[in-house]
Amino acid sequence: MGYTRLDSTEPEYPQYEPPAQQPQRVWLHVLLFVATFLSTLLAGITWTGGDYFNVATWGNGLLYAVLLLAFLTAHEFGHYFAARYHKVDATLPFYIPMPLFFLMPNFGTFGAVIRIRSAIPNRKVLFDIGVAGPLAGFVVCLLILIIGLVTLPPIDYLYSINPEILELNLRFGDTILYWLLSHVFANPNGFLPPMEYICHYPFLCVGWFGLFVTSLNLLPLGQLDGGHITYALLGRYQRKLANVVVFLLVFIGLGSIFNDLIEVISEETSSELFNAIRSVLYPLLVWLKSVAPWYFAGWGGWLFWALLARFFFGISHPPVYESEPLDIKRKIMGWASILIFVTSISYNGISYSEPEQEQLKQLQNSKTVELYHPKEIVGSPHRN
Repeated sequence: MGYTRLDSTEPEYPQYEPPAQQPQRVWLHVLLFVATFLSTLLAGITWTGGDYFNVATWGNGLLYAVLLLAFLTAHEFGHYFAARYHKVDATLPFYIPMPLFFLMPNFGTFGAVIRIRSAIPNRKVLFDIGVAGPLAGFVVCLLILIIGLVTLPPIDYLYSINPEILELNLRFGDTILYWLLSHVFANPNGFLPPMEYICHYPFLCVGWFGLFVTSLNLLPLGQLDGGHITYALLGRYQRKLANVVVFLLVFIGLGSIFNDLIEVISEETSSELFNAIRSVLYPLLVWLKSVAPWYFAGWGGWLFWALLARFFFGISHPPVYESEPLDIKRKIMGWASILIFVTSISYNGISYSEPEQEQLKQLQNSKTVELYHPKEIVGSPHRN
């Protein structure tokens, strides 16, 4: 039996043989798709202030579900068609519903996955399958965001939403791409909703969320899409890059923990040991926050992703069969995917935002408001 090697530091593997295609359980994929459509519909109705028992109010919820499933379908079928093109056995997408739509906040789905049922023959195939999903999903989300920004409704749209729903806010973090698109495509004299409220706008919500999910998939870790892409590009150096990324995830996530810790230890208690620790730790954390407030604004979810990398999808990518280096077109696509990651990732991620009641009252009652910020409402156009 012949053997090939990926490079001088990796083990040998038997020569690749194309697999036989296994049958698909189409009924299961259709059932999961329908269930996910229903769960995203109900979540969309909640986010956009509709009534579950009044079909006339389902419009925005239906739009939300269609847009979100369009993104998931584009991403997963990007992988699927790339796999079939290279005669790699892969399943149709498994859509994953989130049936507990009333537990807010949620998006009505845990996403979708396909399963590769045969070995990957070489780096080129690994790269093509890995990059096809993120690129397809990115194009769909880019179009969704542009349409949403061009067709933004006036502020009256927010007035129509149940005030209780307005209190269920997710603050979507800042990204380079969203900032750029909002400055290019949104009406400079119109109302651009703040990041605390775009979850109530189907196009903006799905567009931003889809790009953020794409960026998470592009993390250069283990069996994530980004792991496949960077391994195909960099070979064994992917592991070194992944270790740096995991360190950064932990570092950024700890900033959120420290921020919560400041509030926890802000007051003295009857415990002498606690007060002794507090006397040293509290002033230090407060000083650090005054010097580097950006660090304390990081997303705590990055710690969770570091744990997932360590125990679930891995840090280093497993070796594949040897092949010649990627051609220039694939290298360009690979670096383009890294650019998508950099411009779509959000340092402060997704967080629950609870605006003060007075701010909500002003937003709902003052139809002269042009721009709302987390701590203030100012009467000026959204582009400063």
